[in-house]
Amino acid sequence: MAYVTGFWLLLLVVEMVLKYLVDVNGNHEPVIGTWVAIVHGMIYVVYVLAVFNLWSVMRWSFSRMIYLIIAGVVPVLSFVLERKAATWYREDLPGALDAVEGRALRRAQISRLKSERER
Repeated sequence: MAYVTGFWLLLLVVEMVLKYLVDVNGNHEPVIGTWVAIVHGMIYVVYVLAVFNLWSVMRWSFSRMIYLIIAGVVPVLSFVLERKAATWYREDLPGALDAVEGRALRRAQISRLKSERER
């Protein structure tokens, strides 16, 4: 999602430059189309949901989530932070899996203890 969001953000930047700085069509009329901003906005919402999901599953710090969310609105930053997030993910995945496994074992132990009490 970071690459898709980054692509649409770059397209939106091109639209804004052509529309306001170059003024290709005169009177600041859209060059590519107003739909570019709309599509980027919708994709950004999906990106934020994906970031939130990854953040909550990996149990990362709040600042990592904020960095990743900001990356969707700063041109080119989403490409850079996507690579960094992939590194974070590879480094933190074993710990996250161990935590999930530990919670599953605790739940199984609790269930076993409850069933033993009921007998």
